[in-house]
Amino acid sequence: MKRPLIATLIIGIFVVVAVSALQLVPQVAQFESRAADSISSYGSANRVVPKQWQYVFMAVLAFGMAALTVTSLRRGRIGLLVIGLLIELVAVTWICGLYRVFFQPFPSMFALALAYIVADRYTAITQRGRSVTARAFFTDRLSKGQLQRVISGDIPFDPEAKTYETTVVVCDVANKYDLADDCEPPEFGKLTEDFIRRATDIFTDAGAYIQTADAEGVVALFGFPEIDAHHGDKAVRVALDVVDQFRQARLSNGNAKCDVHVGVSSGTMVVAPLQNGDRPGLITSGEPVELSRRFCVANRFYGSRVLIGPRTFELASRYIVARPIDFLSGVNSRERHEIYEPLWPAAEAKPEQLARRDCFWNGVVFYREKRWAEAYSEFQKARGPNEEEDAPLQLYLRRLEPLALNLSEVPMRPM
Repeated sequence: MKRPLIATLIIGIFVVVAVSALQLVPQVAQFESRAADSISSYGSANRVVPKQWQYVFMAVLAFGMAALTVTSLRRGRIGLLVIGLLIELVAVTWICGLYRVFFQPFPSMFALALAYIVADRYTAITQRGRSVTARAFFTDRLSKGQLQRVISGDIPFDPEAKTYETTVVVCDVANKYDLADDCEPPEFGKLTEDFIRRATDIFTDAGAYIQTADAEGVVALFGFPEIDAHHGDKAVRVALDVVDQFRQARLSNGNAKCDVHVGVSSGTMVVAPLQNGDRPGLITSGEPVELSRRFCVANRFYGSRVLIGPRTFELASRYIVARPIDFLSGVNSRERHEIYEPLWPAAEAKPEQLARRDCFWNGVVFYREKRWAEAYSEFQKARGPNEEEDAPLQLYLRRLEPLALNLSEVPMRPM
């Protein structure tokens, strides 16, 4: 915000001084008088707008147009606005002439046009360097809209090594190894290509930065390059949307071969420019990437579609309904991270769904406390109409059935 303000002040002052200096040139003054007289007759006027007001109008138009042009993302449309304002100034002069008031429009017209031209050229020159940098670092990694915002300076970015608070999403084909064995290489290649394209489009449309997109999955960052305090809940909502869109695509195409798994983790990422190499690039590194990959793979064991880490759950818990699943080891083998499965956006969750989620949560708590019978009872309450599709619930029930059965067979001791 500071740079546009300074640029506006400099351009506005320059335009006011330049147009004021032009008024001291006799040839310019004669031209303005003759041109204005053709619109509104000076000789028949009873009153004349004082020069002091001319300078006020001139300054307001100069500073206003400079501010509008410097901060606008579509300067071509500002040019149309300038033409409209110039026509309005002529119309105001003509209307004033009808009431025998003479208004000299040309100083204001010169200030308006000059402010637009100078601001437009200034913005083009300053954006040229940003455009080269932005296109080098973000082409094919951001959406066209996000890239244009980086170029225009709406999203500030300095190609220097620094840390960002981000949420990393790793999305991969759920059963790609089975597909590789069952499909012919051309078919497998097409499935993988379609997955990469579709997933990348969804993430970029949501404002994410694509770190990688290849056969090992799509890695997207939320909170970079645009700093976003809601990167956690936004990433989880997009992850649920990815799963839903792939499910709908399978149902509509009648193809149940390809499914997706998603892992989400939040934390600090280091972003640094790649110093060596023919093509400029960015190095993005941090624990969230590794954890997201582990969470993504863990879906295969639990039968879930999306798993998130504790920091992401903390950021998104107000906006997403989720339930605890288990603990996973971290990058350091001594660390353990609790993983959660997001189920629905909080605004869309129904009371009966929340009740089943709470029963599942109680069941997990009892299970960890080795209170098998109580855990089994709570998990039974968590059954829903599509319980066969609830793989994590079925997993816990299979674990508990022999334990609960053993407890029921133990005879009670006499008092």
